[in-house]
Amino acid sequence: MKTYYLRIHEKDNVAIAIHAISKGTDLGSGIVTKSEIPQGHKLALVDIPKDGPVYRYGVVLGYALSDIQSGEWINENSLRLPIPPDLENMQYGVNIVDRLPKAPVTTFEGYPCGPDGYAGTRNILAIHTTVQCVTGVLNVAVKRIKEELLPKYPNVDGVVPINHAYGCGVAIDAPQAKIPIRALQNLIWNPNFGGEIMCVALGCEKLTADKLLGEYNTPENVVVLQECHGFAAMIDAIMMMAEKKLAKLDKRRRVTLPLSRLCIGMQCGGSDAFSGVTANPSAGYAADMLVQAGATVMFSEVTEVRDGVHLIGERCTNERVCKKLAGEMRWYDSYLQNGCVDRSANPTPGNKKGGLSNIMEKAMGSIAKSGTSPIVEVLSPAERPTQHGMIYAATPASDIVCGPCQLSSGITLQVFMPGRGTPYGLAAAPVIKVCSRTDMKDQWPDLIDINAGPIATGDATIEEIGTKLFEEIIAVASGKKESYAEKYRLHNDYCIFNPAPIT
Repeated sequence: MKTYYLRIHEKDNVAIAIHAISKGTDLGSGIVTKSEIPQGHKLALVDIPKDGPVYRYGVVLGYALSDIQSGEWINENSLRLPIPPDLENMQYGVNIVDRLPKAPVTTFEGYPCGPDGYAGTRNILAIHTTVQCVTGVLNVAVKRIKEELLPKYPNVDGVVPINHAYGCGVAIDAPQAKIPIRALQNLIWNPNFGGEIMCVALGCEKLTADKLLGEYNTPENVVVLQECHGFAAMIDAIMMMAEKKLAKLDKRRRVTLPLSRLCIGMQCGGSDAFSGVTANPSAGYAADMLVQAGATVMFSEVTEVRDGVHLIGERCTNERVCKKLAGEMRWYDSYLQNGCVDRSANPTPGNKKGGLSNIMEKAMGSIAKSGTSPIVEVLSPAERPTQHGMIYAATPASDIVCGPCQLSSGITLQVFMPGRGTPYGLAAAPVIKVCSRTDMKDQWPDLIDINAGPIATGDATIEEIGTKLFEEIIAVASGKKESYAEKYRLHNDYCIFNPAPIT
């Protein structure tokens, strides 16, 4: 008999439609659809009474707002959201998996950046900024640098201006200002930038070059526009400094390194009901392989793990890590509450169109991208890691904020799982896209790198797609291949997380 739906766990009393199902379709086992079920949306497998629990992934997604009949469509208007997990006394260390899938290789070709730190996957001149005011001038200079200087230095992959909206008109001494300041400070040391520091400042901003760079605030590293005699002098000063930095970066060469020198990020965006079945579990399998081989993998997005945080806590290796995890969740709960919302504000119209009824369902799928590896460390937004392995890096769930936070934490490549589709990309690191549905790959054949859709139809396994993704990560990290986002230079703005007041 034709397979119409996917049921994930034996406890589940709902399933998702593999393709759209017409009204009146006999699904077997006495289930007949009461209406059309859109692709990815849930249908009841049994009668569910009002206030009865609705199970998917073996967990309660919510409670029925009214009686639901077998074969009926369940969507965002059908459920009452459950209470989020308690953050007090979370268990830790009770689900530590020590037998991870073996990685096919244990090395990659990267750019060393210091004797012991993570290595770069790209060789980029980053030009940092203290304030948005310099962006216009810098962009003009960067265009000329790319046209006139970069061709002379073939071993440099590109020039990236770090433009942002911070630096002035902000409460620079507010307690939470530490987050955007930390993000900008730590980004300087991303391994893809090779340790070469170059910054353009205005001269009267609150985020001074000294506050941003500390001891590295020197004439060799900083161009101050207010000290230049006119626009032409500004461009000349920037180009002169850039050429000196390019000459140094051009000497970098890839060498064979252990995967312990690789740090990557995992992120999902525009998720749908298939994300937690195909793309994210495949990414999780690849992540487990990477960790097994010694690499570091970060996953993030606070509101998209909050409803499953107890499952992450069980994988924390010690009490300190678990308490840091609870602390990050507690801080974000308060942050949302101060804005008069809660985590239910997260799901988008696209998420709902793709079959996700609420944030609980979205979170269960989101967590899957972290695989099963032990959680060895938890980071506050934009903090740098001190451990190797699977790390939870707390960030907002917004794609364009999460990515920059992970870059500041040191990732040199990101794996991105779009459900509904997004051309998202990062200028500072390659982004590999893994889609959840074959329809998405067919729609965007030249934007999606890996198609996890065949898992939903039984034509591939999580292990097969996960291994394929692992191999793609190694190839892209080693410079042997470009992802589509990198090929087309699809670069989102550098949006830093600033929870502090703007004045």
